[in-house]
Amino acid sequence: MQRRTPLSAAASVLAGLLAIAAAGCAPVGGAPEIALLLPDKKTARYETFDRPIFEERVAARGDYDVLYANADQDAAKQQQQAESALAAGVKVLVLDPVDAKAAATIVGAATAQGVPVVAYDRLVDGGGLAYYISFDNVRVGELQAEALAQALAADGAPDGGVLMVNGSPTDSNAALFREGARRVLAERGVTVLAEYSTPDWSPDKAQDWVAGQISQYGERISAVYAANDGTASGAIAALRAADVQPLPIVTGQDAELTAIQRILTGDQYMTVYKALRPQAERAADVAVDLVEGREVTGELEVDGTPATLLVPVAVTVDDIVSTVIADGFWTVEDICTPAYAAACTAAGIREDETP
Repeated sequence: MQRRTPLSAAASVLAGLLAIAAAGCAPVGGAPEIALLLPDKKTARYETFDRPIFEERVAARGDYDVLYANADQDAAKQQQQAESALAAGVKVLVLDPVDAKAAATIVGAATAQGVPVVAYDRLVDGGGLAYYISFDNVRVGELQAEALAQALAADGAPDGGVLMVNGSPTDSNAALFREGARRVLAERGVTVLAEYSTPDWSPDKAQDWVAGQISQYGERISAVYAANDGTASGAIAALRAADVQPLPIVTGQDAELTAIQRILTGDQYMTVYKALRPQAERAADVAVDLVEGREVTGELEVDGTPATLLVPVAVTVDDIVSTVIADGFWTVEDICTPAYAAACTAAGIREDETP
């Protein structure tokens, strides 16, 4: 067996770093110990919250370099990014998969090299993971459907009908959101007119599909179950373009700033707030512990993997202050721009409520 010299080791790292650049990865500092691979930029949370919070927490734990890459909703690109990270010698992969099934190949390759994989936000099919950190995703769907059903009942139309704009068919979480939502809607006797799995979580594709359903179902549409705030924005755009009055009840998820503002104006009924700081910080802590050779344990197991599942929270106009503002997720200044000042005043949101 050939013994690697310091020069050949350095050359290997250099080759890995060159591969990183070609794959669109962004190393922070020198040779990275931890890779953070996120799935897309269409969902605003990843670049705004997950990445910076994760990197900040790793930096607070020690002098570790993080290699970051975003796959832009391309599973093949994420595969290449993972291979480049492994070639660069990372010691831990933190992976939010574009495609839960395809990502099993990434886990297999990492495991073969002795590199543990932490599934972040979405579970990877096939096992072999060191840890899983996410939210109770079935509960997310239940919260959305419970809020929707309550609003329908308050409007005097408890049985629907509802269009279901589900998430991406390659996202393992989307199936869990749908499971929770369908269960609640069935229990409440709500009529589902039609449903759609939105490729790549694309707001544009959600908009196109809802536009077609408006032509078919018209006034029978009392609500739109949108699995996240991006698809909600597409659904609302289609409803606005068709001049649907009044707007049906529309759900969402992720508490994006634009969604909070739509809730204030009444365009969107609710969203689901997921406290991303504890999620990203827990993932960073697990990654550092693994780099340092510590055993990691979870509060529970999911498919045999130690896991942490955080609690999601429903947000309507009445909950904005006590959730996203109280946690510092968004400030009053963020939300109450001049265009939304009157809506903030009507909702009782004041500047002195910023933490």
